[in-house]
Order: sequence, then structure tokens, then C-alpha cells
Amino acid sequence: MRFIFLILLIALFGYSLALVVYNHASNPQVELVFATVPAMNLGILLVITLILGIVTGLLLGVLVFRVVQTRWEIGRLNKELELVRARHIQAAAAAAAATATAANTTPSTPKPDEIHTPPVM
Repeated sequence: MRFIFLILLIALFGYSLALVVYNHASNPQVELVFATVPAMNLGILLVITLILGIVTGLLLGVLVFRVVQTRWEIGRLNKELELVRARHIQAAAAAAAATATAANTTPSTPKPDEIHTPPVM
């Protein structure tokens, strides 16, 4: 279905392009702010303008999308960094608490002079 739709779209575009190029027989001279376009078929001028607009729009769109994508990635990585930092702080606090608890509950080893040996017979 997509293939048929694509073929119809291309055929319609080609037919419209042919109508524009062949039916606009006038040759106006277009004066822009910084340049003057030589007299040419109005249909061809329209097609050239359309192609330049599409190319410019695509280039600007890709550029803007990259900037937005980079900002999204930076934001996502900052959130992930904060999450990892919080987990690291929790793990360090749990390890410190476990160490403190283990130090308080383990029996102290007697000093060598406190060791009582039974008398030998």
C-alpha cells in the first residue's frame, strides 16, 4: 500500500511540475534585495525556489534537532549522575553503619597478660 501511495505521489508531483513549467510562459525579471535574477520561465524559477527552500529547511532542521538531542542527552545524563551519587552516598552510609555496629558487637580480644592458663600438673 505504501509503495502504491509513493508511486501516486511521485506521479502527481511530476504532473504538477509539468503544468507549472509549461503553463507559465511569461519571463519576468525578479529583483531581490541584493541580487537580480535574470529573466527566466516563472515555473522554473518557482521550482528552483522550492528546491532551495526544502534544502535550507532540511539543513536547519537537522542542525536544530542535533542541538535539541544533545540537550536531552545532557539532561538525561545529569539525572542519572544524581541518581548514582545518591546511591553511592546511601551505600557509604550503610557501610559505615555496618562497620560501627560490627565494631561495637565483636568481643574484644584479651591482652596477653590477661590470659589465664590453668596450672600444669
